[in-house]
Amino acid sequence: MMNMPLGMILLLVVSVLVYFGLAHRILDRMRMTDKQALLFIAAIVVGSFIDIPIMSAPMQITLNVGGAVLPILLCLYLIYKADETAERVRAIVAAILVAGVVSLGSRYLPYEPENMYLDPKLIYGFAAGLIAYLAGRSRRSAFIGGVLGIVLSDIVHIITLSGLGIPGTTAIGGAGAFDVTIIAGIVAVMIAELVGETREKLQGGPVLGPNRPEGLYEFSKELQPKESQKNEPPNSQPAGAGENTSDAGGESSEK
Repeated sequence: MMNMPLGMILLLVVSVLVYFGLAHRILDRMRMTDKQALLFIAAIVVGSFIDIPIMSAPMQITLNVGGAVLPILLCLYLIYKADETAERVRAIVAAILVAGVVSLGSRYLPYEPENMYLDPKLIYGFAAGLIAYLAGRSRRSAFIGGVLGIVLSDIVHIITLSGLGIPGTTAIGGAGAFDVTIIAGIVAVMIAELVGETREKLQGGPVLGPNRPEGLYEFSKELQPKESQKNEPPNSQPAGAGENTSDAGGESSEK
């Protein structure tokens, strides 16, 4: 357990939370069921041991299935399922910002853990998660920004090395990048969930409407008749008595 990568440990913890139904609220906003989430986590774990070779010369580049391919596919799915164009834009902007900050940090911060107070993977992961939330705001956008941003930072690293003519080996989504990707995604969603919970408590409940998760939208439709009955005056005239309540152009039903 002590030699297990941090990303694997976090995935194990998330799997336990999902299995016992403690992450249902978050998964609802991520457009995933508990079973889908567990299957996806299992696929990431298996895929983390699979590297797809992309280039061997002048640089050796591989693409990790669990740390890059599957997270990218999930992010594309979430972008497609986003309720509004603005949410998609925020997610992409968040990913670009995360990639830029992580790329700059890798240039100016020492990579060796012994030269830093904290493991660089933790610093990059938490920083990416925080930036992703600030730019993305919603849970989905924050997750996309954190995860996709780390993958993009690997691509920026490859472009930088290629431009400088420096030979090297890069595993997109592999090695330490796998841990950073997992940390960034989890931190981004946790911050978004904490802030969202606090805001909903302060405003007296969640915002209900057609662009909310399915469970909340169904609850809002059940709540509307109760609210209308509660607000209806006791001596109000029954619907249909000399007044048309349909939406057919507002025309009178009297002939």
